[in-house]
Amino acid sequence: MTVREIDTPRGPARLHITGPRDAAVSVVLGHGAGGGVEAPDLQALATVLPDQGHRVVLVEQPWRVAGRKVAPQPTILDECWLAALGDLDVAGHLVVGGRSAGARVACRTAEPLGAAGVLCLAFPLHPPGRPERSRAAELASATIAPRGALVLQGSHDPFGRTGEVQQAVPEARVVEVHGAAHSLPEDLGPAVGEVIAWMSGIAGE
Repeated sequence: MTVREIDTPRGPARLHITGPRDAAVSVVLGHGAGGGVEAPDLQALATVLPDQGHRVVLVEQPWRVAGRKVAPQPTILDECWLAALGDLDVAGHLVVGGRSAGARVACRTAEPLGAAGVLCLAFPLHPPGRPERSRAAELASATIAPRGALVLQGSHDPFGRTGEVQQAVPEARVVEVHGAAHSLPEDLGPAVGEVIAWMSGIAGE
């Protein structure tokens, strides 16, 4: 693994990079608002995907690098994300994504980045118990990417169960992580195979 710090308007971001520089696909993933790049699902993909020949970059937002405990507003997250990716040497096709709040950032910025696809882990469709505060439009905007949006969602996620997400954004491909809530486990089960197959399709283009 290579670790790099990238300057952003809000302080340095930290990039954790694994996989070959000449990969056909580079997958750039952001963390959530309640944790960092050590999240089990992010670490699982950072282990599995390089074995398939892909490059994985986990982006640690400046607020986490600085040791703060509360994430800033979405516009600041987007600003820092774009700055970090703007200074990144991307190999092959670009896939952006992340878990929870990081997935929202990726969805909002996929079009200006020219991403081939968006990979969402535990997309927070709505705050728990508040389905009227839907963020479906953010996920829907990601589905216009050439390879669309792939969502791994826990079957018991209080931020939106698998069926809720699929119904709200039928254009997205939603894969259930059985038995999981909003914190997806390191063992993603059959969902890993879905990610590998989707990535292989992008690499073959």
